[in-house]
Amino acid sequence: MKIAFLTDPLSQFKTYKDSTYAMMVEAGKRGYAVYAFGPDDMALESGKVVANISRVILTGDSHDWYRLEAAESLPLSAFDAILQRKDPPFDMEYIYSTYLLELAEQQGARVFNKPAAIRNHNEKLSIAQFSQFTAPTLVTRDEQRIRAFHREHQDIILKPLDGMGGTGIFRIREDGMNLGSVIETLTVNGSRTIMVQRYIPEIVHGDKRILLIGGKVVPFSLARIPQNGEVRGNLAAGGLGVAQELSASDLEIAQTLAPELYQRGLLLVGLDVIGSKLTEVNVTSPTCFQEITQQKGFNVAAMFIDALEAAVDEHVGND
Repeated sequence: MKIAFLTDPLSQFKTYKDSTYAMMVEAGKRGYAVYAFGPDDMALESGKVVANISRVILTGDSHDWYRLEAAESLPLSAFDAILQRKDPPFDMEYIYSTYLLELAEQQGARVFNKPAAIRNHNEKLSIAQFSQFTAPTLVTRDEQRIRAFHREHQDIILKPLDGMGGTGIFRIREDGMNLGSVIETLTVNGSRTIMVQRYIPEIVHGDKRILLIGGKVVPFSLARIPQNGEVRGNLAAGGLGVAQELSASDLEIAQTLAPELYQRGLLLVGLDVIGSKLTEVNVTSPTCFQEITQQKGFNVAAMFIDALEAAVDEHVGND
């Protein structure tokens, strides 16, 4: 099998924790050819979606871990699977790349996650489709609505709809200190829509990342526990990652969403859960493979490549 990864530059990978790296290593162990390219390498040329794609030679050294062969301009349909692993920001360039990937699908490429499904599932707003599992939530750019929400719930979280890694998240407590300034900053004076949620006290025990792969649930989550007075548990914001078994409420949420999201074309999803509340549905480039594997001995990357093999076989059977 030939697998091409649409991803950030390999030179930026932190191999001790990067999930895309874990995927590549697992694919390499199975004898698959691994390739890589970036959004800027793609083009629509003479009606075909092509990209300057390089084969990745894995060295087995986690520090000096790859060699790149000379890039070739190849149609995306030449590969058995295209894995979309580009990190946000989810800006217009990201959206343009999903349009190109969708055209490539029409030309025979097999893309995971499906580009239309990525585009249709904003990682913050998608929770509204599963409101039985969410805390009270407001999505608006209107200052008065936000102030009324704060008066009702007293302790709230405000965040942008297009952030990642915990960037731009604010907590406003009962006294409302700096609420106006935060609203102005996040909404850019009422020109951008944001999300506001009731604060969930269980964040002190961690923001749990639950992985769904091929419509099934990884049996461990990674609880990302805030440190040093932070309200954010994200690893990028200094959170401590602790792998743990899923709680009963974790399982209920995950088992409800897993088959539904897989049917929508999402091979890999990362749910964020605080306490018993769903807070995000991550579909662009979910992580935490290595932390779970290192702490619990469960090979998440192997489960993912198993699911990829099955999905490719299913596509081939339907072609």
